[in-house]
Amino acid sequence: MAEHTSSSITIEATPADVMAVIADFDRYAEWTGEVKQAEVLEKDEQGRAAQVRLVLDAGAIKDDHTLAYSWPAENVVSWSLVKSQMLRQLDGSYSLEPEAGGSHTKVTYQLTVDVKIPMLGMIKRKAEKVIIDRALDGLKQRVESGAAKS
Repeated sequence: MAEHTSSSITIEATPADVMAVIADFDRYAEWTGEVKQAEVLEKDEQGRAAQVRLVLDAGAIKDDHTLAYSWPAENVVSWSLVKSQMLRQLDGSYSLEPEAGGSHTKVTYQLTVDVKIPMLGMIKRKAEKVIIDRALDGLKQRVESGAAKS
C-alpha cells in the first residue's frame, strides 16, 4: 500500500474564500509555480471541475496529466490520476477546517505520488513534501493577498 505525505497551514481567510481559490483552476498558473497550464475538461452537476488537464513543470519532472476531482463535502476536495506521461499515481486532497470563529482556515493537503521511473521511497517522500509545502505556501499567499478576488 502506498504511503501518503500530508502537511497543514493556517490561512487568514474563511474556508469559503480558500475553497474559491482552490476551485479556480483557470488561475492556477498565476500562483502554483509548477502548474504552467490548467484546463477544465469536464464539470459536475454543480458546475465544479470534475476533470482537469494540468501541464506541470517541476524542474526534473515535466508532465501533462489529467486528474478526476470529487467534492465529497463542503470543505473537502480530492483528486486522483486519470492519465499521465510520467506518473503512475497522483492522489490527493485539500481539507479545510474553520478556526478562530471561522475567520481563519486550517488547510490540510494530503498527497500520494508514484512515478513510472524508479525512485527511492525517501526521495519520493521528499519530493511530495516539497510539492505540498510549495502548494500550501502559494495558496496562503494567494488567498491572503486578495488577488483571487480581482
